[in-house]
Amino acid sequence: MSERKVLNKYYPPDFDPSKIPKLKLPKDRQYVVRLMAPFNMRCKTCGEYIYKGKKFNARKETVQNELYLGLPIFRFYIKCTRCLAEITFKTDPENTDYTMEHGATRNFQAEKLLEEEEKRVQKEREDEELNNPMKVLENRTKDSKLEMEVLENLQELKELNQRQANVDFEAMLQQYRVSEEEKRQREQEEDQREMEAMMEQSRKRRLIEDSDSDEEPILVPSQLSIRPKPTAILEEGPPLKRQKLESWDRSVGALASKSKLAGLVVAKKPVAQKPSSSNGHVGSPTPSTGILQSLKEADTSSLRLPSSSSLSQLGAYSDSEDSSNSG
Repeated sequence: MSERKVLNKYYPPDFDPSKIPKLKLPKDRQYVVRLMAPFNMRCKTCGEYIYKGKKFNARKETVQNELYLGLPIFRFYIKCTRCLAEITFKTDPENTDYTMEHGATRNFQAEKLLEEEEKRVQKEREDEELNNPMKVLENRTKDSKLEMEVLENLQELKELNQRQANVDFEAMLQQYRVSEEEKRQREQEEDQREMEAMMEQSRKRRLIEDSDSDEEPILVPSQLSIRPKPTAILEEGPPLKRQKLESWDRSVGALASKSKLAGLVVAKKPVAQKPSSSNGHVGSPTPSTGILQSLKEADTSSLRLPSSSSLSQLGAYSDSEDSSNSG
């Protein structure tokens, strides 16, 4: 196991390489190789089409007595995929291609055949001109005459096309401009309609949201009540706000005005003595009668709605004072 990866082997001192027998193999021996079909072909036996690039397990051998500039030529043996008939083709280093030899026909090579024919004709012409100067002059005369005929035919075709085809390019351009303008206007109208439809939908949605909301209704200036005086707005507020203030005053009491119990406090004034009654006492108001009278005034004032003006509070204070004096 230690010698498994060793690069140098041991050679004994009496080793003689000439005594090693040489392996004699035939020159036309075959190898099994993996290759792809170099061109499209059709089997002659069953008519199966074999496309270019199909993979085969082929046998390769060297062609005997055939060389091209010292390069060997190889032959390949494959089998048809349908009938298993044997097909052979060889390498062609002269044309950097492959040539079909047996068992099938090559497809789609018309262009190649045409090129080969042109090459053959050109080669023959060059060989003729190489040894015959008169042939060179004849070939040049033929070429010039053929060129003149081609130009004349081309000119005739152009004149014929001009007589038959009377195309007004200006009218075509004008028609194209008109069609483009109509198309642009149509697109603008469609955009306008879509915009109006979207605005209508948004307006409807806004109206539905406004109807569903619990916000206060917006008063139109035409629906507002006309007041006789400009300062009347200071004395009375909006109806809804005034109703809220009245309900708050009933439940809790006015915050801006004075307390309702302010009428209980009465300023003390000197009172003239009245003549004594029959029992001999002086007629002066007792504190109990004054408190009762003030309580009655407070009850009567609580039944009335409080006003926000200070003059009304002053009037109530004067009324309570008069009533206490009269009592």
